[in-house]
Amino acid sequence: MDATPRAITIVLPAFNEEACLPALLGRIRELASRHLTWHVRTVVVDDGSTDGSRHAVAAAASAMSVDLVVHERNLGLGRTLADGLRRALEISPEDAVIVTMDADDTHPVELVETMLARIAEGADVVIASRFRPGARVIGVPLVRRWISVAAALLVASLFPTRGVRDFTCGFRAYRRSALQRVRERTGDTIVSSSGFQVQCDLLLALRALRPRVVFAEVPLFLRYDRKQGRSKMRVLRTAAATLGLLLRRRLGV
Repeated sequence: MDATPRAITIVLPAFNEEACLPALLGRIRELASRHLTWHVRTVVVDDGSTDGSRHAVAAAASAMSVDLVVHERNLGLGRTLADGLRRALEISPEDAVIVTMDADDTHPVELVETMLARIAEGADVVIASRFRPGARVIGVPLVRRWISVAAALLVASLFPTRGVRDFTCGFRAYRRSALQRVRERTGDTIVSSSGFQVQCDLLLALRALRPRVVFAEVPLFLRYDRKQGRSKMRVLRTAAATLGLLLRRRLGV
């Protein structure tokens, strides 16, 4: 069994999250304060926000280690996540764990502790899953929940992956080495998708690595009731884009 990782970099793709970032960054500070031997850094990628998201990050910077990457215009989740992962790879030591979370404060920061424990047990990628015993989802519209279940069943049937039931949740912990292997394989692109299907795209890229990546999941308590404002995801557009991605990957494109 490996020792629990000590270097953690948390990547937050953000678009107009001024209302949520202060609370989320505060929870990350609390996580770091509970584990004084950890070196916790945060990377926020502002994807062309028109509110005060950048000011919220700047206000937190005096009390925690946080890097801000700025897109002057909105480029989409795919580019935003890829830029955040590249920055995390640049600033993190080789034995680090890189965690990705939504910036809307719907993912419980305290779950990072459990995810790191699974990394220490030998996993390369740990996913916070909505489809494991003990998972709870609060505040997500029923139609979106049905679509999520249907998407998970479809991806699992086309790309069965040991240890994975939730292919689209963005709350994940990665060994830096696994992401670096994807980066080397893709020529620095990491992911090619621009929209919300990027999470599935990245997981399929990890799945294709040899030697194989070890996946694990932990049950997620999704607090969608803490979300401020409307969702930025267009459900039908994302579903169509994901289907297109799966078809291309199935055909080897």
